[in-house]
Amino acid sequence: MKFWIAVLLSTLVMSAQADDQSSLYDIPLKTLEGKSTSLKEYAGDVLLVVNVASQCGLTPQYEGLQSVFSKYQNQGLKVLGFPCNDFGAQEPGSNSEIKVFCTTNYKVSFPMFDKLHVKGEAQHPLYSALTGKNSPFPGDIEWNFGKFLIDRNGKILKRFSPRTEPGSEEVTKAIEAALKG
Repeated sequence: MKFWIAVLLSTLVMSAQADDQSSLYDIPLKTLEGKSTSLKEYAGDVLLVVNVASQCGLTPQYEGLQSVFSKYQNQGLKVLGFPCNDFGAQEPGSNSEIKVFCTTNYKVSFPMFDKLHVKGEAQHPLYSALTGKNSPFPGDIEWNFGKFLIDRNGKILKRFSPRTEPGSEEVTKAIEAALKG
């Protein structure tokens, strides 16, 4: 009897984990241009999800994000930028202003999304999933340019602090491992 209870509990836990992981793909999003989308479009890719801002001391990380994207995109990496004005009002612009800023100053070609909240009462469901109690890396976003690495199946693999440079050995080794895995 204990054996069957253990099997049942194990099955339920694995099923719940699978639901948590696949649910990232089901969360409604909008592109920077206002088009409805979701992460389903990126199923099968390795994702580096980053909350970004245009007027932050860390804004030069756009260059590193673009470099990492350019280096690994043909192997299946997508860098996904999510503008956020939650920290020091460092992303005050409209979506069109953000797009002009990123493409003009940093030649950003990776996908960018609608400005959203990564913390607080208005926290977007994507960030609730990335940082919530069911996440392998729970806890509030510290600042702009926090990074999450997600595998090809939607599993959150790693979380990097805002100060961790996109091109650092820590980030690139994790990306390379995820691309091989």
